[in-house]
Amino acid sequence: MTGLPTTAGNPTWAETHGIPQQTASVVTRLLENGACYVGKTITDELAYSLNGQNIHYGMPENPVTPDRLPGGSSSGSAVAVAQGIADIGLGTDTGGSIRVPASYLGLFGLRPTHGIIPTDNMVALAPSFDTVGVMTKNLETLSTVMDCLLPSSFVEQNVSLAVVDDLLPLAVHREYIQQSLAHIQRAWPQRPPKRISLQLKNWPLAETFRVLQGAEIWQQHGDWLMKYKPRIADDIQLRLNDCATLTKREVASARAQRDRFNLWFAEKISHSVFVIPTTPGISPLISTSGSELTDYRKRLLSLTAIAGLSGCPQLHLPLYEHENAPCGLSLIGPRGSDKQLLKIAKDLTGIILHEEQ
Repeated sequence: MTGLPTTAGNPTWAETHGIPQQTASVVTRLLENGACYVGKTITDELAYSLNGQNIHYGMPENPVTPDRLPGGSSSGSAVAVAQGIADIGLGTDTGGSIRVPASYLGLFGLRPTHGIIPTDNMVALAPSFDTVGVMTKNLETLSTVMDCLLPSSFVEQNVSLAVVDDLLPLAVHREYIQQSLAHIQRAWPQRPPKRISLQLKNWPLAETFRVLQGAEIWQQHGDWLMKYKPRIADDIQLRLNDCATLTKREVASARAQRDRFNLWFAEKISHSVFVIPTTPGISPLISTSGSELTDYRKRLLSLTAIAGLSGCPQLHLPLYEHENAPCGLSLIGPRGSDKQLLKIAKDLTGIILHEEQ
């Protein structure tokens, strides 16, 4: 927002950057279409975490399960929506920063097709992955927002629902997803969900994403980090140290791997909407150790990297509770199928919630 400082979650950033003189076009568009500005919210440092913690400004409290992490990096926006302070939560999603807090806080969250919503006047992290995403408490609000933000030229595609069987075992709430699929099959006997395997164990998606994201992060922020040496949370600093040591060979190999995956994946998803777990489960406890969070992050990225690498839209649906904490599933569609995902989500949530009553 014009006239409001941007901290990127770090006070040294605010001290070494001027006050923004322009408002992001995504915010301007919403304001021009009737939205009201409520406030600017906190993120993890440089938006380079999925936990929602910040050593400088504090961690926004998870209002649903206060003993658990709120998720990040768009933690402030997610918590504001979950608390009812705002109807619309904007944030960036590079590696999962909309989808993850949406899952942890019981919100709908859309990471749109990469490049379809302008990312001007925001702090970039890794531009070939950065998107502007949206979180809301209900599908109606999310659909209204996306009608405003997405091009009117979007054309509905002929797609069928497909369940990615080899990803379901990654989720602790897989039985809930299986039950939902049974409900959908009964409701749609003429077009039941397909069961497919993407053989994703053959694709090192999390590692490919880590290398490519890391290289872009260092390109964006390496000079600033070296010059000012800001104090940064230990876990984020360790990842930044890794970014600095990536070699040209590693990056070239990861780019080739992404190209091969995207050619293969584009064909697989060309006429399908995939059903996958959004996260491996519910939000980790605040007391979870750093080493456990590092291991969890690797499992989490194996799910979130699919949309990140492919640039496809992904929509989180907050359908379940496990151990009294929210979780759900996601729909991933072909590039440009954002509005269609919202329509399918409306049908699916209606079926699943009706069956559970």
